[in-house]
Amino acid sequence: MRKEGVAVVLESNKAVGCVGGKAVGLMLALSIATFAADANATTKPVFAPQATEACVAELQGTSLTRSGHTILDCVGRAAQACMTTPGGDTTVGMMACLEGELRYWDSRLNAAYARRIADATAQDAEMRRIGSANTSLETSLRIMQRAWISFRDKSCLYEQAQWMGGTGGGPATMACHMHETARQALKLEGWWAQ
Repeated sequence: MRKEGVAVVLESNKAVGCVGGKAVGLMLALSIATFAADANATTKPVFAPQATEACVAELQGTSLTRSGHTILDCVGRAAQACMTTPGGDTTVGMMACLEGELRYWDSRLNAAYARRIADATAQDAEMRRIGSANTSLETSLRIMQRAWISFRDKSCLYEQAQWMGGTGGGPATMACHMHETARQALKLEGWWAQ
């Protein structure tokens, strides 16, 4: 390879192009496209929960009884927005975006579960104080949560199996965990209460 002016010409046994010619311009364009693709492959997508948070906040404000299932349409909004950022359109990028929203819902789930455990413990204490033989709410809640974890894991394993080893299996499995975790978080936050 030798430089002539500002243009670069590749030398080999066959002529590739000439300085100032169209071949050099094409090679430069291909080099820039390759560089951009390489940069995109190493760019990490940017996850921010605002799209999901805004959707949930809007529906919480309009559904006083928390009975509608429209809230589930909010799940995945932030992950989808993340997938439009540089690097978010690759399999690895999709996984990172979905994992970001999964962590968001997992945090909400853990907070709601902690509140429910605290409430159940207090209610159990009150029931014991008045001599009730009622089944423990705390124990029932813990059993339910363990069963839900088992259901979620098995459900998402089935989702993964449907991809038969294809590269879409990773994002599909992560999306399944995100959706199931969101549904459980919302349930523990009081949606769909009987």
